[in-house]
Amino acid sequence: MWTEVLRRENMKNKNSMLYLAIMNLFIVFVGVGLVIPVMPLLQKTMHLSGSTMGMLVSVFAIAQLIASPIAGHISDRVGRKKLISVGMLIFSISELIFGLGHTVGWLYFSRAIGGIAAALIMPSVTAYVADVTTIEERPKAMGLVSAAISGGFIIGPGLGGFIAHFGMRVPFFVASALGFFGCLLAVFILKEPNKKLMHGQVSSKGSFKEIIKNPVFTFPFVVILISSFGLQAFESIYSIMAVINFGFSTTEIAMIITVSGSLALVCQIVFFDSIIRMVGEVGLIRIAFFASAIFVGVIAFTNNNWVVIISTFIVFLAFDLVRPAITTYLSRHAGDKQGTVNGLNSTFTSFGNILGPMASGFLFDMNHFLPYYVSSAVLLITSFLALMWKKEPSPEELKEG
Repeated sequence: MWTEVLRRENMKNKNSMLYLAIMNLFIVFVGVGLVIPVMPLLQKTMHLSGSTMGMLVSVFAIAQLIASPIAGHISDRVGRKKLISVGMLIFSISELIFGLGHTVGWLYFSRAIGGIAAALIMPSVTAYVADVTTIEERPKAMGLVSAAISGGFIIGPGLGGFIAHFGMRVPFFVASALGFFGCLLAVFILKEPNKKLMHGQVSSKGSFKEIIKNPVFTFPFVVILISSFGLQAFESIYSIMAVINFGFSTTEIAMIITVSGSLALVCQIVFFDSIIRMVGEVGLIRIAFFASAIFVGVIAFTNNNWVVIISTFIVFLAFDLVRPAITTYLSRHAGDKQGTVNGLNSTFTSFGNILGPMASGFLFDMNHFLPYYVSSAVLLITSFLALMWKKEPSPEELKEG
């Protein structure tokens, strides 16, 4: 009897820590989303050029790209809690500086340390989740991690638009306060997990180069790069394309993106774990890439607005399922290198986030439909390449075996 009570209490504590770690990630992305509605007004008020605004995005991504593998490695050595706490504090400081900054130099500095904060938080939270879950629990937990990111991006802009009525810079200060609140939660409540190998995991030893060259990780990292490239190429040009090619208004575009993202988020939370149990991570990645390739192509060729709306939802859903599927696969094989592997995950994601918008903008100047032609072709090629990826057994199959 006492053994069962103790087991339930340990499970309750483990779930509490799991949700607390994921909530920190949610807080960060709500904070990031809060400031999106006021960026055009800030650009106008400070007389910033379009290239400056683009560089503010790039500086964040470049800083995150450089810092992610280092932060992931440090996370394996010093622990998840410390990096999550420090990352939340740096995020809070970066948003405060951006809110107070009245020169371009301070804005660049803010975005750079913001990228470092993201590099500290994302791999550490993902590694934390891997540390406290079993192989069977992992898909559901990784689905929640991805949902926290997507949910923050969905909720943040709407909340930021409301807060902006109290002042153009107030959303930055609110984001800073949220980050500091998350830091306090991490410092005083979050407990460092036991980094023990679960059943089915493999100890992954070696340098960054050796991990990247490991066949278990090589193709997943390529998939991460392509998926983030494809998503950013799709999203970065979507609003402009929707206005020019289909005549959507700004309000209609915002509604399409919000509703599509929200529905995709609900499907991800409700169905992701069940899908993984049926087809496994690799099987889901194959299906999602093929679906995204087809429906990005449909958007490029159709002239029916409703077809565009439905296709947009399917593309969002496909990408929302690919990300946690890849992360679940990586965590299953990362063993005692969870932080390092997830840091490399963030690095390849950042590469795609930088290259996608650049390529999309260049192609759009050549032809308004060309970004989607190319994106669809790249995704389709990747879906065929995924057929050569050795399919791993699902958690249910592992359990039965």
